[in-house]
Amino acid sequence: MENNKIKSEYNFNYIDEQFADIQILRYKLTGFDKLSLSQKQYIYCLSQATLYGRDILFDQFGKYNLRIRKTLEAILLYYKGARDEAFFNIIEYLKKVWFANGIYHHYGSDKFEPNFSEEYFRKIIISLPKEVLPCYNNESVNELLEKIIPIIFDPKILPKRVNKKDGCDLIKSSACNYYEGVSQKEVEFFYAEKKAKGSKERPISYGLNSSLCKINGKIVEDVWHINGKYSKALEKIVYWLHESLKFTENEQQKKVINLLIKYYQTGDLYIFDKYSIEWLKEKEGQIDFINGFIEVYSDPLGLKASWEGIVEYKDLEATKRANIISTNAQWFEDNSPIDPRFRKETVKGVTANVVNAAMLGGDEYPSTAIGINLPNADWIRSEYGSKSVTIGNLTHAYNIASKGNGFYEEFVIDKETYELINMFGSKTDDLHTDLHECLGHGSGKLLLSTDPDSLKNYGNTIEEARADLFGLYYIADKKLLELGLLDNKDAYKAHYYSYLMNGLLTQQVRIKPGKKIEEAHMQNRALIAWWAMDLGKEEEVIEFISKNSKTYIRINNYTTLRSIFAKQLAEIQRIKSEGDFNAARALVEKYAINLNKKQHEEVLKRYKQLNIAPYKGFINPVLKPILNKNNTIIDIIADYSETYSEQMLRYSKEYSTL
Repeated sequence: MENNKIKSEYNFNYIDEQFADIQILRYKLTGFDKLSLSQKQYIYCLSQATLYGRDILFDQFGKYNLRIRKTLEAILLYYKGARDEAFFNIIEYLKKVWFANGIYHHYGSDKFEPNFSEEYFRKIIISLPKEVLPCYNNESVNELLEKIIPIIFDPKILPKRVNKKDGCDLIKSSACNYYEGVSQKEVEFFYAEKKAKGSKERPISYGLNSSLCKINGKIVEDVWHINGKYSKALEKIVYWLHESLKFTENEQQKKVINLLIKYYQTGDLYIFDKYSIEWLKEKEGQIDFINGFIEVYSDPLGLKASWEGIVEYKDLEATKRANIISTNAQWFEDNSPIDPRFRKETVKGVTANVVNAAMLGGDEYPSTAIGINLPNADWIRSEYGSKSVTIGNLTHAYNIASKGNGFYEEFVIDKETYELINMFGSKTDDLHTDLHECLGHGSGKLLLSTDPDSLKNYGNTIEEARADLFGLYYIADKKLLELGLLDNKDAYKAHYYSYLMNGLLTQQVRIKPGKKIEEAHMQNRALIAWWAMDLGKEEEVIEFISKNSKTYIRINNYTTLRSIFAKQLAEIQRIKSEGDFNAARALVEKYAINLNKKQHEEVLKRYKQLNIAPYKGFINPVLKPILNKNNTIIDIIADYSETYSEQMLRYSKEYSTL
């Protein structure tokens, strides 16, 4: 388990370590030292609130995750025996569990296969003192083992965290810990009844913050709030939110935080919507945050949200780019190549910023998004707008860590295309992220008769495809040259090529042999790329080329390709606006899931020779208060010396609540 050679920029080490299929990076808090003390204290308090949500996510991602994590950590900390190959295989398994917030792969959702024997694992656990193990309610060590060993070692027991396979009972076949004893039909009927009684114009996000279980034959919703499920973690989060009120930059931030506290205290989704609206209105402060049950990708039906947190502060210079996009949002909406029925007559409240992450937590840690657009409720987007961020210091860390790794040299078809990507790739990637988050997710509208959840297990893939296609269509528009966002009319070609190369070929490196594409963002890219290839088949707009027994893609007509993206966007928007489940299913099942076995094997072989980890994630800086002789905080500094394992063990010790 040797680490990659550490790369540095101005003596800052971006790479911490590499194991399995994962590379761990650091990110730098650029400009943090220039913030005022009050701003730093605000970030510190919000960061504490972010870190206390960790155990919630572990529990959401699997019923036994927390007990397994704590057992594995006990092995690392307290086992006195030989540290041989089998022992280090257990530690690598633990590192994967830390990264995925549970025993299921963070992208593919398959259960990890232990590279150590049940006999060896059992022997180690029995040798440990009982008091260091998660034995609850006076159970014995053997009773603990009987609970967790089948979960770890039997591939047939709870094999998949999120299953979206067509034709299955998606609830019963998924191991995510949102449901207990209920079927898919029962879940759908339960929430259909609630929706029928609620507002059609301004529906709350039914089921977003609750578990659904059957008790004595009756289906009961267990809401996540203080004095309810996850209370101990939420109490800590609320404590630090209260502390942050002392350092807010303006009154609107106070209003936002007080509403979030009230939401955590009550679990009331009407309050969550009020909070979301007020959060949208806060635009003046340099510091912002996300904290709560937000995204629904980890629920096969797209109803229940995983807990996530991020603290961020604006990169004021880079934000100028995003502001240009947001202030022209109405032009982009009016000129979108979709049915006018699905366009917003008036685009409201679109805000976009480039930010630096200051702390990541929950479902944003260690693997995180590089762009975020919220809130998710369509009616709030329509009436009040949305906020988008591109996280600049994370994309910068990715770029630095990938320099010179040989990836583009291996997979790009020729020197001319490689040079185009080398010159414009980073810029157009950032711009596509801006367009995707700022305008794509916020564009279009549902028909009044459309249920926002009508696309079910295909909804997340379709929504990501819609936002990506919006960005792909507009990144080639001359409007971007007029706005000064690009300075070369061919720059967009760099992104078109790298996007299709990813969707058709290189993202396959994240899929194990014999498996299918299951993660929504990957499905989205495959859907767009393979569908585009099909639509352009007669004119050979995109084709595969074999050179020296290696497969490459070639784009023969970039102008026609843009028109194909326009057709795709129009159809995807129609599906979303009308809630056409059957059309969504047909597209995803045809283009977004299956792999060509021979091509997949080739791509994996070529990628393996590069010794690049297909997945990357981050460890957080440690924010350290500096005290004077009177124990008064005079500064807060960012310390980057903590390693991945040190951070994970510290978080398990200091932020454990469940």
